[in-house]
Amino acid sequence: MTSFTGFGPKALPFFEALKFHQTKAWFDENRGLYESDVLEPMTALIEDLTVAFARKKIPLKGDGKRSIFRLHRDVRFSKDKSPYKTHAGAVMTRSGDKKDPGLLYIHIDPTGCFAAAGFYRPEPPTLAAFRKAMLANPRKAEALAAKLEKSDLPLRTFDQLTRVPRGFEALKDGPLDGLVRMKSLVVQEDLPERLVRSPKLADTIIDFAARARPLLDFGWQAVD
Repeated sequence: MTSFTGFGPKALPFFEALKFHQTKAWFDENRGLYESDVLEPMTALIEDLTVAFARKKIPLKGDGKRSIFRLHRDVRFSKDKSPYKTHAGAVMTRSGDKKDPGLLYIHIDPTGCFAAAGFYRPEPPTLAAFRKAMLANPRKAEALAAKLEKSDLPLRTFDQLTRVPRGFEALKDGPLDGLVRMKSLVVQEDLPERLVRSPKLADTIIDFAARARPLLDFGWQAVD
């Protein structure tokens, strides 16, 4: 196993160039750069985080084969037929399966790198269980939101219903009005470019995961 030492100095420039060279010929010519500066560091990062999380009893894990998203885009139902994504992403979950609810996501992108955690557009039964947990114990849900705020990880509000969903009217106009309308329950931390190239990125993500843990625990308890 190779220890993570940072993403390569050409990782972000590679994706910048890929925006303008969406051809197999160009990618094949630069495949070695992608593997050395993006894929290998991401694999090492995921493996190092898996070991660190196990030591800290944070129930998240992954590996290079299952955790990292393919660079090729699924263009079957898209008007944009560009074959390649212009960022790298990886997911860690309790089982290591990308589809397992409750995740840590790492995003490497020249327009902005970040780590995120929580429940991104979960399946309807999972989201319903989350909302029922809020309704059953509103004080616990309020305390969760306050704890995340205190940890500088406010819940993201990018994905909300315009009104409280049916069956949860008791939470309307109260402290949980915004929370129960969310379709994704996610916290995020931006990662500066200099940090992405540093081995310290792993420690930053470990700290982020620990601060995001209350959100993950609340959701897991709701769906298990």
